[in-house]
Amino acid sequence: MFFASPAQLKKAGIVGMNRRNVVLIAQNNPRKLYPLVDDKLKTKVILAKAGISAPRLLGVVKTQGNVRELEAFLETCPPFVIKPARGSGGKGILVIGGRDGKAFLKPGGARVTLQEVKRHASNTLSGLFSLGGNNDVAMIEEMVEFSSAFTGFSYQGVPDIRVIVYKGYPIMAMTRLSTEDSDGKANLHQGAVGVGIDIGTGHALKAVQFDRPVTRHPDTGKDLSTFSVPDWSAFVDLAARCYEITGLGYLGVDIVLDMNKGPMILELNARPGLAIQVANGYGLQPRVDLIDGEGQKRRSPSARALFAMETFRAFAGDDA
Repeated sequence: MFFASPAQLKKAGIVGMNRRNVVLIAQNNPRKLYPLVDDKLKTKVILAKAGISAPRLLGVVKTQGNVRELEAFLETCPPFVIKPARGSGGKGILVIGGRDGKAFLKPGGARVTLQEVKRHASNTLSGLFSLGGNNDVAMIEEMVEFSSAFTGFSYQGVPDIRVIVYKGYPIMAMTRLSTEDSDGKANLHQGAVGVGIDIGTGHALKAVQFDRPVTRHPDTGKDLSTFSVPDWSAFVDLAARCYEITGLGYLGVDIVLDMNKGPMILELNARPGLAIQVANGYGLQPRVDLIDGEGQKRRSPSARALFAMETFRAFAGDDA
């Protein structure tokens, strides 16, 4: 294993955890705005007001009484996802892709009983999966229909695109591809594959799993260098719009591609992690510095998206 010194990391433009917390987050994200993204129900509201597409909310489980009513409610539900409104790190997400009699089926075919679904919802209410372990509510969303554009690039789960937006400018992107190791979840710490995406083109740059380079998906064998996001400019533009919606200067925007509805905002994150630098092979700091150098220029979201795509497509400051 290779260990880099702090001086080497600084030269490469790598942002560390302390700088992320003290500078990027503390100086750009007012704490009063955190609930807009920490609470996914509030996120749904602000996205809807802005006319931005997101997975359809089917229902909300707020009480144990609602848990008892789930059997009747789910009887006519399309494929759905149950998730905590204030969850973090992808914890507590249950994806149901179909039914087999009274049993529910995960996308990979595993069976889930009604009692297990109820237990999951009940655990969500008790705060088992939530920030700080506080009591929560369970959201029931319509499952995203997997776009055929990404066939073979993910194991069971739906690939999502994470875009880091700094002061309204999309500065770095990656996709997280689920694997058998990650249990079908797009969580890099659990074994998902991270693929860096060229912010200018939407094409793959490099790929890592467990912080090690990989060239093919470990389960499907798909050549990861061929990964490309269709209509990429729409993703970058969508990410840029989230700055005005939230007021957050350092933001993680998670986008999925639905087969019928196109790009949709899955989640917003006020404390996006730093693994995106490993997936891209570049550090964030040179891009942050460049945007800071732009000062207070007033640009529309579309203009900022275009600036980012043109600037970071061939960014000479990236030396990582």
